[in-house]
Amino acid sequence: MSLPSTSLRPFHLAFPVHDLAAARAFYGEKLGCPEGRSSDEWIDFDFYGHQIVAHVVPGMAEADRGGNAVDGHHVPVPHFGVVLKMADWQALADRLTAAGTHFDIEPYVRFKGQPGEQATMFFRDPSGNAIEIKAFEDLGQLFAK
Repeated sequence: MSLPSTSLRPFHLAFPVHDLAAARAFYGEKLGCPEGRSSDEWIDFDFYGHQIVAHVVPGMAEADRGGNAVDGHHVPVPHFGVVLKMADWQALADRLTAAGTHFDIEPYVRFKGQPGEQATMFFRDPSGNAIEIKAFEDLGQLFAK
């Protein structure tokens, strides 16, 4: 697999939430994602250039807390996220920490000194959807073995 090209197209992800107002506050205010179109049932957000859509699903149970061990941490599955530049990752980690965000996995550098070394953090939205934000000093390590 090759590295992403500079003409990488945005992805689209639709996911369930139990409360649109809470989703708007979390994605729009806490994460700083600009809001796009919306209705009484869904909201589009610009998630670092990608389109994510929070769909209200009545009676939705909190996301399963299953996962796998990665670098000595329990990584929640399923999860979604984005790869940022290191400075942007650090600024977001600092902002979320200062806001008292509960992290499933606190911001840290995993695979330190190994192929694929990356900064990562995991947290959940108000509906329990797991989110991973990561960064690489060298984006060439994204698919390193």
